[in-house]
Amino acid sequence: MRHRSAGTKLKREPEHRNMLLRNLATSVLEHGKITTTLAKAKAAQPVVEQLITLAKGGWDLNKFRRSLTVVTKKDIAWRLFKDYVDSDEKTHKAIGARFADRQGGYTRIYKLAKVRQGDCSQMAVLSLIPEDETLAQEPVAPKVTKS
Repeated sequence: MRHRSAGTKLKREPEHRNMLLRNLATSVLEHGKITTTLAKAKAAQPVVEQLITLAKGGWDLNKFRRSLTVVTKKDIAWRLFKDYVDSDEKTHKAIGARFADRQGGYTRIYKLAKVRQGDCSQMAVLSLIPEDETLAQEPVAPKVTKS
């Protein structure tokens, strides 16, 4: 019996499912966002969050090797820990350093209004939150008005 086992099966064998989640996580870290089905986005989100949490502590060889067990491309694993230059010749901060002041919630899932034409699957966008939202913002106190 299942007895509240965590995670979804995504209609795949364990090896195929693990490789799918690794590829989705690598794509999110490489491109910043991906468009996929809602179920796959929900399954891949914790994998990406754990990788970023691992990288927040800064460079460590052991952490880098642990990230390589999930990330399928070595240069993408470097992006977690070291600053990198994009294809547009723009320098970006390391992904772990970008979220150093944030306590979780590094990704967002946006549901799309369209469904996939072949099987009517609900589509979603899994994306890293923008850099301007990573800054800690002061909470705004609500205005009290007397009437």
